[in-house]
Amino acid sequence: MTYIVALTGGIGSGKSTVANAFANLGVPLVDADIIARQVVEPGTRALMEIASRYGETILHTDGTLNRAALREKFQ
Repeated sequence: MTYIVALTGGIGSGKSTVANAFANLGVPLVDADIIARQVVEPGTRALMEIASRYGETILHTDGTLNRAALREKFQ
């Protein structure tokens, strides 16, 4: 039987500890935080679309996403 387990919780709740324990047991992991960062790497379509919608001010000078500036657009 195959199981899918989602690890959720607040900062410092032990998600990384549990994920590492699963990894040590050979359990395949999908880390949504890593995927979310890869999706908006410089040159990606997603980052270009975000910058087009919210303006170049949401980018750092090196072309990476300025998360703080983007966050301000939603407050």
